[in-house]
Amino acid sequence: MEQVTIVTGGSRGIGAATSRLLAKAGHRVVIGYHSDRRAADGVAAETGGVPVRVDTTDAESVAALFEEARRQAGPVTGLVNNAGVGSVIGAFADLTEADLRRVVDVNLIGYVLCAREAVRAGVKAIVNVSSAAATLGSPGEYIHYAMTKAATDILTVGLSKELAPQGVRVNTVSPGIIHTTFHEQSGMPDRADRLAHRIPLGRAGQPEEVAEAIVWLLSPKASFVTGANLRVSGGT
Repeated sequence: MEQVTIVTGGSRGIGAATSRLLAKAGHRVVIGYHSDRRAADGVAAETGGVPVRVDTTDAESVAALFEEARRQAGPVTGLVNNAGVGSVIGAFADLTEADLRRVVDVNLIGYVLCAREAVRAGVKAIVNVSSAAATLGSPGEYIHYAMTKAATDILTVGLSKELAPQGVRVNTVSPGIIHTTFHEQSGMPDRADRLAHRIPLGRAGQPEEVAEAIVWLLSPKASFVTGANLRVSGGT
């Protein structure tokens, strides 16, 4: 059976790197994107994948993503729950309500809606992209973001146990500081280089290094792995 995998946030950063590696591994990739159609088309051209616009915070849009994936690529077998946002770095007391609600809507509600639809579609594997921030807390930066990632980790724990009797595997990958455009949202585009000294391995990671972990967890080589949280963080 052909592997058809949806990657939300698949047009850039970790999502784009994952889409490319999945395609090399023989997956038919469906690239979920929110607004940057040009970037999604570019990844689709590289991978032979299918770009589909989606608002992961909207249940109807998520359902339409899975239906379009089934129509254009075939029955969906896997989900990479990756679409996420951050906000400007700062003290917790300075957090705006708009930033709080946006981060919770995309990083928490969006993940739950996509995972729920994946279960309904009968997928065999889900990888939730979390963050090392879930255990570090991100004080002085974005505690609300770290909070949503901690919730992602619990989603994996609960869902993996619920679905294990059906042979469905659910795992987490938790990146540390990675060279992506995510840091532009924080107001510190050079953050990956600026904070490299905090990382035991002495450098920030690359999207492809995270993608390798995701692709492995979706592969038969990880057939006895579920409920795991694979940290790809250089030691943080």
